[in-house]
Amino acid sequence: MKRIFLFVLTNLAVVVVLGIVASLLGVNRYLTANGLNLGMLLAFAFVIGFGGAIISLLLSKTIAKWSSGVQLITEPRNADEAWIVQTVRKLADQAGIGMPDVGIFEGEPNAFATGAFKNSALVAVSTGLLQGMTRQEIEAVLGHEISHISNGDMVTMTLIQGVMNTFVVFLSRVIGYFVDGFLSRGDNRSGPGIGYYITTIVLDILFGFLAAIIVAWFSRQREFRADAGSARLLGKQPMINALARLGGMVPGELPKSIQAFGITSGVGKLFSTHPPIEERIAALQTA
Repeated sequence: MKRIFLFVLTNLAVVVVLGIVASLLGVNRYLTANGLNLGMLLAFAFVIGFGGAIISLLLSKTIAKWSSGVQLITEPRNADEAWIVQTVRKLADQAGIGMPDVGIFEGEPNAFATGAFKNSALVAVSTGLLQGMTRQEIEAVLGHEISHISNGDMVTMTLIQGVMNTFVVFLSRVIGYFVDGFLSRGDNRSGPGIGYYITTIVLDILFGFLAAIIVAWFSRQREFRADAGSARLLGKQPMINALARLGGMVPGELPKSIQAFGITSGVGKLFSTHPPIEERIAALQTA
């Protein structure tokens, strides 16, 4: 609950800062005179940027289970499932978090952790991962996912995405009104024209790409921290071995809703949510 409170408080602070800056620059007076209610725009940016982010965070476990076909281990059916649950419980106790739900999904090697609260999260591993790695390597991967939970990475990523969304929504519409006002000088009409709508659509796309690059950069830094967290729980070598093993495997593709929380994902370096495995190994070796 504390993390959700901080999440909402930070989002409100961003909206307030945007409003103060706009007022100091005189944007408020200009836009109001040209038909834009800046207060309504800030409220709209807040709802779009943060409302959707909070809802997606709260539904993250349900969406993850549905989109990847996770089967929760409520009662272990065999020795392997019992070992996974026992290992997750041990790592969760070491990290000081509540026992997450544990699940398995069909597919190539991958794993993820998600959930709005660190004491009621979800950790899931694929059948490909279980079949292709040793128990020590699987334990290191589980330590990585538990570190994501204990670090509050799900909330952090949602916060960053919400902040980026707000800037995209706010700035694209402010610039759209400026452009439309310039193009319609001398016209006796009220309300935005075609210049506003075209500019807003183009800038939503352009700023959206820039926001995605920033979010991906933060995600890559988060991966280094989770690797280090696994090393603290289990030692460096198991995580190094697990990463080296993953380097020789073809990772499974996760649904976009949870892709940033898997082992590897992303297309191209700027948009990749995970650093290259070689860089992750090097970071552990030099830590």
